[in-house]
Amino acid sequence: LCLALGIMLSMQTDNSEQAGMAFALVFIIVWVGSGIVTLNAVLLRGQISFFQSVCVLGYCIFPLVIAAFLSMLLQIIWLKVIFVVVGFTWSTGASVGFMSELVPEDRKALGVYPVWLFYVAISWM
Repeated sequence: LCLALGIMLSMQTDNSEQAGMAFALVFIIVWVGSGIVTLNAVLLRGQISFFQSVCVLGYCIFPLVIAAFLSMLLQIIWLKVIFVVVGFTWSTGASVGFMSELVPEDRKALGVYPVWLFYVAISWM
């Protein structure tokens, strides 16, 4: 999914230099961001495996991949905004539901906020 998102975003850029930068940024944000979100959950004494959390966060970017694909096909700016907002809401809802169950009750906000921030960064691209 990370590869598909990187390719789709790089295809929408103006020149090859920006395409390479977009592709690299997708990989950096997805892998480093999911690692940081997972490390945060572990430090909050969440009951989760590192690789399990990274996989779930990676699979939950699927709605954003769909939004990128539809944005690539339909070049209307207001439709792009709608696609990204729907994809962001779907991705965040799926991930927050998963992560909130793994973090202790008194630390849910601290465990869920980085997930939201992670998907905001990906959606912004």
